[in-house]
Amino acid sequence: MERIRIGITPGDINGVGYEVILKTFSDPIMLELCTPIIYGNPKAMTYHRNVCELATNYTVVQRAEDAKDDRVNLLVVSEVENKIEFGKSMPEAGQEALKSLEAAVEDWRNGKIDVIVTAPINKHSIQSDKFHFPGHTEYIQERLGEGSEALMILMNERVRVALVTTHLPISEIAGGITGDAILRKLRILNRSLQRDFLITHPRIAVLALNPHAGDDGLLGSEENDIIKPAMELAEEEKIHTFGPFAADGFFGSRAYEHYDAVLAMYHDQGLAPFKVLAMDDGVNYTAGLPVVRTSPDHGTAYDIAGKGVADENSFRQALYSAIDIWRNRQQYDEARVNPLPKLYVDRREDERRERSHSRPE
Repeated sequence: MERIRIGITPGDINGVGYEVILKTFSDPIMLELCTPIIYGNPKAMTYHRNVCELATNYTVVQRAEDAKDDRVNLLVVSEVENKIEFGKSMPEAGQEALKSLEAAVEDWRNGKIDVIVTAPINKHSIQSDKFHFPGHTEYIQERLGEGSEALMILMNERVRVALVTTHLPISEIAGGITGDAILRKLRILNRSLQRDFLITHPRIAVLALNPHAGDDGLLGSEENDIIKPAMELAEEEKIHTFGPFAADGFFGSRAYEHYDAVLAMYHDQGLAPFKVLAMDDGVNYTAGLPVVRTSPDHGTAYDIAGKGVADENSFRQALYSAIDIWRNRQQYDEARVNPLPKLYVDRREDERRERSHSRPE
């Protein structure tokens, strides 16, 4: 099986990124699945390893092309000896995180790595002239989207939750819920379920915006005026949608188990119940783009950074998901360039011509 080269960014140096990466690759079996290339700072890597009392070995390389299979490779993007202050938001930490992200993005664009897995950043400290985005998703969409629109999907083995709006203030959410936005997200989600997860006929549950799904307009009109018409347009495109469902009853009754994905209207509507269900193994996947990018479903975890107690399972699941999605895409695309359908059509045409020539005059 082809070895996948995974570009990994450690995120904020004052958070748990390096720790969960080192813990994940302390298991040598992980190196049988992929070739990891960590875009980081050797001084920071060593500091985290010593403070957290970890023994994971790694090899320092200067280029992705020099990465070795069966090794944890640290590609040097910075050797600045910044002071690490666990749990503290600092501009220097943001600069280090951005250097790693920029290098990984550039190497993916040049075909040197296959997928990208990102450890958490601090969205405030990373802001600069080069990074003016709410988060990873928007940055990667601009840099690697090639005109495509990204869709945030939070997932584990039990549920997938996608979002119509992501990092919007509550006061702006209703204005961001438009029929066009919902239809676009449904298209991206449906396509991702087919290509990235190999689900032939996806079933998508759509959540309402208002409590009790608006109670027939008593508590809001968005369901009747915006959400349902968008779902009807999606059905015309053979996208199978159901709802809109009131979010509380939908998750409370575990109705999500009957669908391949859930489309939530805004960030906390989808992520609050998701994190209750999947806090330890949730994965954030950026769907809809040419690049496969995943991340653990947690933040920098400043409160426990440097204590050696961070759980690496979510990061490990992000690696597994990136590998699975990359392979699924290869399988899906290869199946659709198969020449057999054309050969079958050509053969039928030859048989038709042969019968017509053999008819008596």
